[in-house]
Amino acid sequence: MEDLPPEQISVLRKAFDAFDRERSGSIPTDMVADILRLMGQPFNKKILDELIEEVDADKSGRLEFDEFITLAAKFIVEEDDEAMQKELREAFRLYDKEGNGYIPTTCLREILRELDDQLTNEELDMMIDEIDSDGSGTVDFDEFMEMMTGE
Repeated sequence: MEDLPPEQISVLRKAFDAFDRERSGSIPTDMVADILRLMGQPFNKKILDELIEEVDADKSGRLEFDEFITLAAKFIVEEDDEAMQKELREAFRLYDKEGNGYIPTTCLREILRELDDQLTNEELDMMIDEIDSDGSGTVDFDEFMEMMTGE
């Protein structure tokens, strides 16, 4: 079921069951916003409506549990991406001591060596060449983010 941990699915199951009062195995699509709100999950109403349209495959105006999970996962996973980006930005700032918006590749070399002290100088050079795609000798946040997330 999507990329959600079992405990998250369990929480969603309880919320779903609480709103499935007739025990029909589905909930009205207009209840999804309430469930997300109760879970403290931020969402954009317009995006939610578009996703409901996409996920309610049988266009019944009701979501079965697996459709609900697919929908909820989009919001929960998005939140994790945002949290990760924030953490990476803070990590980047630690290395960008002058606040220039970039870190020198010499600094990047130290970071990579800390992450894996088995790397040879040749391997480090290859990695840095790949990360510093524009060959500037510096790594900006986008390049740093790509290196850390592989995206």
